[in-house]
Amino acid sequence: MKKLSMLVSAVPMLLMLGFIAPAQADETGVASIHAWYKVGRKTCLVDHFHDGSGNGPTRAKAQAAAIAAWAGFTAWEYGTSWGRYGLSEKKSMSCSGSGIGGWSCNTSAIPCRGY
Repeated sequence: MKKLSMLVSAVPMLLMLGFIAPAQADETGVASIHAWYKVGRKTCLVDHFHDGSGNGPTRAKAQAAAIAAWAGFTAWEYGTSWGRYGLSEKKSMSCSGSGIGGWSCNTSAIPCRGY
């Protein structure tokens, strides 16, 4: 039972990183206002970046929070097929540690979908 709960808790992160394909039926159509280009088996927005910010007690947790913020907003705006950080292009991540032991990270990437 513990393995099942670990798997269930890992699904959102796997979706966000692009390892599991989400349903494509929830696309909002908003992505159509941007120009697109193909990169291998992906379709990406042309020069349109999305950003995400996150904080955490460690650099890794702050990075994960920034990625989750990027993926959450991108999926809300365009649909889950676009909100897969693992498929995005031109990723950047910058992080800094605070004086009280926490971290803050910001990421930017061009949304892509896997078809």
